[in-house]
Amino acid sequence: MSSRPAGPDPVVENPGGTGWQLATVRAKDHPTEGFVRLRLELPEPAPHRAGQHYVVRLRAADGYTAQRSYSTASAPGDRLVELMVERMDDGEVSGFLHDEVRVGDTFEVRGPIGRWFTWDGRERALAFAGGSGVVPMVSMLRHAIGTGNADALRVVAVAKSLDRLPYADELLASGAFVALTRENLGARVAAPPYPDEVAPLLDDVEAAFVCGSVGFVGYATRLLREQAFPSDSIRVEQFGETG
Repeated sequence: MSSRPAGPDPVVENPGGTGWQLATVRAKDHPTEGFVRLRLELPEPAPHRAGQHYVVRLRAADGYTAQRSYSTASAPGDRLVELMVERMDDGEVSGFLHDEVRVGDTFEVRGPIGRWFTWDGRERALAFAGGSGVVPMVSMLRHAIGTGNADALRVVAVAKSLDRLPYADELLASGAFVALTRENLGARVAAPPYPDEVAPLLDDVEAAFVCGSVGFVGYATRLLREQAFPSDSIRVEQFGETG
C-alpha cells in the first residue's frame, strides 16, 4: 500500500512498538517512476509482521503537522524500516518525502501498526495486489523467502506498465505472476488477470490478501469470489488518493 489517510488506529500486534519515534533516513532512491524508497533507522525498533504499516508525521516550524500511513516492505527481522511511497497529486506528505527529505534527515514515525492484514507464514496464501498495493506483499514475499517457506505464498501483481510497478524486478525474479494492463509482458498481451490465470494459483490456498485502490479491490475480490474462494478468507487493504 502506498498511502492512506491517517485515522483511528486498528488493533495493533505489538502495542509496545507504536509510540512516536524520530526516524533517521539511512537511504533514499527513486527506483520506479513516481515512487521514492526510504530506509529508516529507529532508535527503538520493534518486531513487525509482514503487512503492517507505519504512520509518518511531518511537523512544520509553526507547529502545523501532517501525517499519512505507509506500509512497510521490510521483511520481519530487517533492522531498517523500508517504505516505498507513491507521489500523490498535491500530496503534502508524499511530495515532501520525494523532494525535500535527504539522507541523514529525521522525522517522526509510529508503528508498526496492524493485525488483520498480516501474514506469519503459517497458512498458504495468495497475495493479490494492484500498483502500489504490492508494498505489503513484498514484505510477505521477503518473509516467505527468508524463512525458506517460499512455496506458501503466491503473488499476483497488476500494474499499467512495468515501470509503474514497484519492486517489479524482485517480483518477477521470485516467480510472481505479473499482469500489465497497458503494455505487453513477454508473450502476454496487455490485460488484467483472467480468471483462468488466477484459478490455478488458488489451489490449497487458505487466505487471500488483496491490496490496492478501491476500484482494484472491487475487481480482485469479485474475481476471487467467482472462483468460489470463501469471502471470509479474503483480507482487504484499500487506499484512496490522499498523500
